[in-house]
This record gives sequence, structure tokens and C-alpha cells, in this order.
Amino acid sequence: MLRITVPRIAALVALALMVGYTFVLAPRLSRGHDQDPYGFAGAAPTAMPTWLTSALAAPPTATPATASPGASAVPAPTPAPAPQFPPAGEAFTGIMTKTGPYDLSPLDEFTSAVKHQPNVLEFSVGWWDRKFDRRVFDTVAQRGIMPMVAWEPWDYRKEAKEDKLRGEQPEYALSNIIDGRFDDYIKTWAEGVKGLGYPVALRFAHEMNGYWYPWAEQSNGNKKGQYVEAWKHVHDIFKQVGATKVTWVWSPNVDYENATSLNTLYPGDDYVDWIGLSGYYGTTGVEKYKSFDQIFQPTIKELRGFTQKPVVITETGATDTSGLKAQWIGEMFAQLPQHPDIIGVIWYEARKEVDWRVAASDAAAQAYAAGVSAPRYNTPWTVHSVPALTAAPPPPPPAPSPDPSPSPSASPSAGKPSPPARKPTSTATRPRSSSTPAG
Repeated sequence: MLRITVPRIAALVALALMVGYTFVLAPRLSRGHDQDPYGFAGAAPTAMPTWLTSALAAPPTATPATASPGASAVPAPTPAPAPQFPPAGEAFTGIMTKTGPYDLSPLDEFTSAVKHQPNVLEFSVGWWDRKFDRRVFDTVAQRGIMPMVAWEPWDYRKEAKEDKLRGEQPEYALSNIIDGRFDDYIKTWAEGVKGLGYPVALRFAHEMNGYWYPWAEQSNGNKKGQYVEAWKHVHDIFKQVGATKVTWVWSPNVDYENATSLNTLYPGDDYVDWIGLSGYYGTTGVEKYKSFDQIFQPTIKELRGFTQKPVVITETGATDTSGLKAQWIGEMFAQLPQHPDIIGVIWYEARKEVDWRVAASDAAAQAYAAGVSAPRYNTPWTVHSVPALTAAPPPPPPAPSPDPSPSPSASPSAGKPSPPARKPTSTATRPRSSSTPAG
């Protein structure tokens, strides 16, 4: 008969704990580690949701004509052409959040704070996940908001901590995109976007004029001219599949010292619909107050040397470190009407090392609410909308004034501002994927 002793009891307990860890706890921990911090549960659907089927079946209509005196009935609504987004002479507003469609509470908080629903929600998706899920788009579109995806060919989870190595991921070198190694994945996305049935914006491989991403020509062993080749390769796959309801957004960072020349990275007007720009007040190298105009105007002037495509500010924000966020926002809305070629502005509504959120400051929220209440920002988006592909040219510069130039905080500088020597580090800490963990 086996005697029960303390050592044997301890051994049995240890064995039970080991078995439990191996077959129960370890698999759960592994799944938790591998699971996306943000994601939809369950298999990705392929069919259109019911709300979308109904919305697409109802064509856009014009306002019914008023019946003339004595008429027996009011004429039925007449079919109208698809509405342009944004309408001529107007501009849309949007936000970019870390959680994107997976958690819409930042969108709701922003909407409540500024008393205006954004027309565009921008969010990031990295190529590492190798899948297409239409819920990423449908969740946003159901709100009457245009989805804009920053589609990023890299794995943000493997980003190097050392600044100069951040763009080093050989798997995602431009040559691999050009040579077709990602064609199956790209085609899956093209077919998925085609199946949506409504227009979306694709901000592919943004801020390519820097060094901090694997698709930049300054990093990852990439060579001059390969960015344009990669862009055209991806674009052509979408075209071959028939995914035509895509607004292609070519989106560099605002120019800075040592940046790659923009004209060498531009794929051409046949491959681009909107020009996007990233620029912030309050990042490293831009601590001194600079207005919206001072940050963006020099780069827009450079762009106009080779394209007249409409401009969308795809990322912007202002720090409140010096208590000037509300002032900066007020000036932004005051200066925007002077730029009819800017058809949209997307605010980075998130907190990293710097808190860019409008909703975090009553004064900033009030300034934004006052600015966005102007009629030119009343630009609804629907599943029938078509993107504006042209914009009014900017007005001619005013005649020289004999008066001394006003203070820098009230008007753009006459020349190009002194740029930072590198990409602002606080901007560089922004999330690299819609599934980047918060914190």
C-alpha cells in the first residue's frame, strides 16, 4: 500500500500545476499575446450588411419641386447625380484616432465636445495582419462618415527603438512590393474594397519623404525611384481588379531639412486623387509658435510646382504646453478659407507623449466648435458620395503693404520656416497601426 507522505503530496500538487499550466493557462496566455489589441471577434463577413443594402438601393434624390397653385399633387422626387464630397467651395473635417473602428468612443467624445460630427475617420492598418475585414470600413460608413485608411506596409510591432533604425524592416523593402511578393495580399484588399459598394480613401505608405518608415527611400535599403514604382504597382492591381471607388491619397510629411524631394516621389496625377500632408505645432523642432499657414504653406507652394490636385491635411494637431492650442485652432479656421485648394482637415485626436486631443481642453473644444460651425464645413458624406477631384486655385497673393509686417502668430511668414533637422520625435511616437496598443 502506497503511503501518503508530505513529499509525495507536494510532488502530486506540482504535477497538477504543471499539467494545468501546459494545457490550460499557457494556450490562453499565448492566444492573448498573439491576439490583436484591437480587433473584431469572429470571422470576417463577406456579405453587405442590411443597412448598407438598403442605403445603396435608395438613390440620391433632389429636393421635390414645389407644386404650382391648382396642381393636384406634388411631383415625385427626381433622381439626382451623386453628391460631390466635399461640394465645390466647401471643406470637410475629420479626425484620426488610435482605435479607429474598433472603439468609437474617441469619436463620440470629440463629436460631443465640438458639437459637430466629423465627416472622415482616419485610422491605420498594417500589412502584417494579412487579412481584409470589411467591418473595418462598414462600422465607420454606417455612421455617415467616410473611412480613410492609412495602409502601412510594415509590422509596427517590430519597430526598432533606435531612431535611425526605425525604418529597417527588410521584409517590407520597396523591391519586395515591386517584385510581387505581396500581390496576393494586395489583391485580397482590392477585391474587398471593390465589394464594399461605396467610396473609401486609401492613404498608402504615407510620409515617404522621411526616413522613419520601411517604405521611405532613405531607409531599408530602398533606392531612388522605387517608391513611385511600388505605388504604381499597388494602384495597378486595384485597377485590374476593378476597385475604382478608391480615393488615392499621396501623403508626405511637410518638408523639412534633409527630406527627400517631393517631386521625385510623386507618382503622377493619373495615380493620385488627393494630396495629403502631415504637420503639427509643438513637435520637436517646432517648439516656437507657428500658425497653420506657417506650417503648411511652404510645402503647398512646393507641391504646386508639379501638381494641382486638391490638398487634404491628413494629420495635424497643436500642443497646449504654452496654453496656445485654442488660439492655434482659431487661427486655423480663420486661415483655411484663404486656401480653397485645401478640401479637408483631419485632426489627430489622440494622446501620446503630447496630448493632441481637442476634447481634452474646454478652450480648444470651444474654439474648434466655433470654427467648424461655419457653413462651409457642413459637408455630409453618404455611401453615394463621389470624391472631389478638383479644387479652386488659391487666390493671388495680396499686394505689398507699406505697413510693417504683422506678428508671426497672426499671419503666415513670408518665407519658408526654419525646418527641424529630422522628423519631430513626438510625432514619431504616434501609433503605427490601428491595432497599436493604447498607452
